[in-house]
Amino acid sequence: MRLTKYTHACIALDAGHGRLLIDPGIWTEPEAYEGVDEILITHEHADHIDVEKLGPLARTNSALVVRAPRAVVGMLVTLGDNAVAVAPDDRFTVAGMSVHVVGGLHAEIYDGLPGCANLGFVIDGTVYHPGDALFVPSEPIDSLLLPIAGPWLKLAEAIDFVHAIAPIRAFSIHDALLSEKGAAIVDRWIDQHGGTDYRRLPLGASVDL
Repeated sequence: MRLTKYTHACIALDAGHGRLLIDPGIWTEPEAYEGVDEILITHEHADHIDVEKLGPLARTNSALVVRAPRAVVGMLVTLGDNAVAVAPDDRFTVAGMSVHVVGGLHAEIYDGLPGCANLGFVIDGTVYHPGDALFVPSEPIDSLLLPIAGPWLKLAEAIDFVHAIAPIRAFSIHDALLSEKGAAIVDRWIDQHGGTDYRRLPLGASVDL
């Protein structure tokens, strides 16, 4: 399986039977959508979904299917039946890869907010994208896509999350809010205290898992 990193929380996966895109938000590069027929969305925030982009994209690609929480599907009325609601414990196959939906709620920022749905996706039983939450799935995870910065997250929680998942490797995501200097500090802490093979992929770079 090949993993490609795009801005913030967006990644693409390709196992040889199509290309799967997860959480292409408003900062995602246009090239991320090339060759994509399947998109997974963890939750409704604009850094994870670009609603205005998906409508025109679906009009030029009738095969495009977007799977997301029910509230997000309600935002994608122009996609019709090509927007599919999924929920925790659902299992399905996209682009030749199995998907197990986990989680349920976005991490709290303040005073119970944002209080919206957030789904995590375990791909082929080995790669885990948690969205904006620190839900620990039941299955062992080889490759964790690790959120490292956000209004809902502090560094100690990210490190504890790595320990709870205990992956073979972890790749940083949800990192667009950090400056280059800030990212270097966060990377150093996770590398020294995460207990796993932690890496930051350059934007547009790929790695074979």
